[in-house]
Amino acid sequence: MHIGMISPIAWRTPPRHYGPWERVVSLLTEGLLNAGINVTLFATVDSVTNARLHAICPKGYEEDPDILPKVWEDLHISEVFEHAHEFDLIHNHFDYLPLSYSKLVKTPLLTTIHGFSSPKILRVYKKYNQSVYYVSISDADRDPELDYIATIHHGIDLEQFTFIPTLGEYLLFFGRIHADKGVFEAIQIAQKCKRKLIIAGIIQDKAYFEEKVKPYINDDDIYYVGSADPEKRNNLLGNAFALLHPINFEEPFGLSVVESFACGTPVIAFNKGSMSEIILDKKNGFLVGSLEEAISAVSKINEIDRLYCRKDAEQRFTVQRMVHDYIKVYQMVN
Repeated sequence: MHIGMISPIAWRTPPRHYGPWERVVSLLTEGLLNAGINVTLFATVDSVTNARLHAICPKGYEEDPDILPKVWEDLHISEVFEHAHEFDLIHNHFDYLPLSYSKLVKTPLLTTIHGFSSPKILRVYKKYNQSVYYVSISDADRDPELDYIATIHHGIDLEQFTFIPTLGEYLLFFGRIHADKGVFEAIQIAQKCKRKLIIAGIIQDKAYFEEKVKPYINDDDIYYVGSADPEKRNNLLGNAFALLHPINFEEPFGLSVVESFACGTPVIAFNKGSMSEIILDKKNGFLVGSLEEAISAVSKINEIDRLYCRKDAEQRFTVQRMVHDYIKVYQMVN
């Protein structure tokens, strides 16, 4: 079987720091290769892979302001479908744009839907619902008007995360700086609990950062450390008291939650979207419905067994499990 794997080109595959879709594509691609599946990866020129790399976009458009996204997205996607005859299946991680090419080729198209950026894009998914295949990344992120061949939770490379058996002292927010992710709520929780908070992630909404985050950064009890590469991510997650995930939207999955478990660090999250699928309440963290409940949960973190968090990640969220699940879907499609 030969898979044409379409990665986004916002960031390099794998990303140097932020880039969750690209990270999943990289893990899946390398895992498939290890399982004996032939893969051609369509990604940026500077991507790093053991697969055959087919690339035309020099680097991620989020990393180079001279790269006009729409132009290079068109060039990137058209390149895939002009070579469609070479593959038994095209696996799309590039959202809805590749769907518009799907009826022009005979090669089956499988799309992993990594979340819906807006209800407005559903129109494209609906148009091709009967001619392509969709995988959801959580049951919570399914649209009732679409048909899905499977739900496959993301897997992570456990070797990138060090299990730390002892509780750290600081609370951690790890994610993009945006109202959706609840950075301001995390600050409020930390202040009420009188605990140090470290904030890590790219600034996606500059106005939100200036108004709701920056005024509280004092390098005394509220720190902002920027985006984190894999080594920094491992250290931040592993040495935290708990990860705060007070989201204000229906989270499609939440990679940082699973990565936190891999380090043994429990998670306190607002119970939205996929969180009830990922977090086992009172076992590897707490599902809460308000700031008050989150503040209360911080005082109960000692009740969580950090080794349980790690074991749960090993049982449910490995790359090997994710690869196995996708191979089953590939066999169903072909």
